[in-house]
Amino acid sequence: MHLPTFFGEGKPLRLALAILAAGLLLAALFRFTAAPEEPPPKVGFIILGDIRDPGWNASHYEGIRAACDAHGAELFVRDHVRPYSGECQKAVWDLAGSGCRLIVLASYEYPDEIKDIAGNYPEVSFAATSASAYATNMTSYFPRMYQGRYLAGALAGLRTKTGVIGYVAAMPNAEICRGINAFALGAQKTNPGAKVVVAWSGAWEAPEKERALTERLVREAGADILACHQDDAAVAETADRLGTDFIAYNAPIPEGLTHGLAAIRCRWDIYYDDILRRHLKGELNAVKKRWVGIDRGAVLLDEVAPSISADIRGQLYYLRRDLANGQLIFIGPIYDNRGVLRCEPGETISDDTLLSSVDWLVRGVTVLE
Repeated sequence: MHLPTFFGEGKPLRLALAILAAGLLLAALFRFTAAPEEPPPKVGFIILGDIRDPGWNASHYEGIRAACDAHGAELFVRDHVRPYSGECQKAVWDLAGSGCRLIVLASYEYPDEIKDIAGNYPEVSFAATSASAYATNMTSYFPRMYQGRYLAGALAGLRTKTGVIGYVAAMPNAEICRGINAFALGAQKTNPGAKVVVAWSGAWEAPEKERALTERLVREAGADILACHQDDAAVAETADRLGTDFIAYNAPIPEGLTHGLAAIRCRWDIYYDDILRRHLKGELNAVKKRWVGIDRGAVLLDEVAPSISADIRGQLYYLRRDLANGQLIFIGPIYDNRGVLRCEPGETISDDTLLSSVDWLVRGVTVLE
């Protein structure tokens, strides 16, 4: 008996069967010897408040969640981490022990808390939303939110009737002073006589105090527009109750409020995508600081109210376009509110100074006593 000769002769068929058997054997060997799949990268995230709270907390969480999903990364969250309580160090230890090789510190105070222990985790890259401290494996990474503040100030300058704009803010650190100054410069760009009155609440979240300060800014200082740098919506809610226009920060205009002019927003998904991409490339901590801004679409003045005229919208459009094309905000001469020249004519304030050394307010800004 001999095999059928589908190829014309028995010998070619036997050769074909031998080749097929060898191929099957090689496939089986490859299946058992192939390298195992890489596990997904693990990302740790530490934040002050509840990730479900609208504002700073929820917007950050939603942004990093989207970035991790896009890169197939596993996200480990530690929220309700109070600053200067020892909880941040514990969270770092826990996340590093869980295999996180990127840990995001999403509150202003955290870098200062872990600066002395960051070196104990050389395999971990830290990304911090402030520049209060540095380490070789910890980089300050922040959006240029002051660009959104500048546009919001320009809008407020165009809309105010009293010439007084109120601003409730947590504390006079570099981040907040940078934002107030940009806001005031924007207001003065469109309304040279505009004044900004700042009221300090003393905390990132202090709803009762924020409400009281908002009322004082309206009733005592004569503010007809309110802005804020707080992690909650108390200023917006109080302004709306008083029938006063407001500009929201880091969150949409709260549902049901009718006096919102716009919202200063960050596309935290773009911000965190940039961080994660650099981490995966191994270049995150190559420099001490990194910025993302309006040119990347990461910062915007959003939800502009229908009541804003076409003329004002046009002015805001051109200001935004200039910023996206590289126009700087902090160009001299700039004087502080005590008359000290802080930036010479024709000079600009550097990123290093903006990030960590702004402890003064520009001319035209006063503080509510």
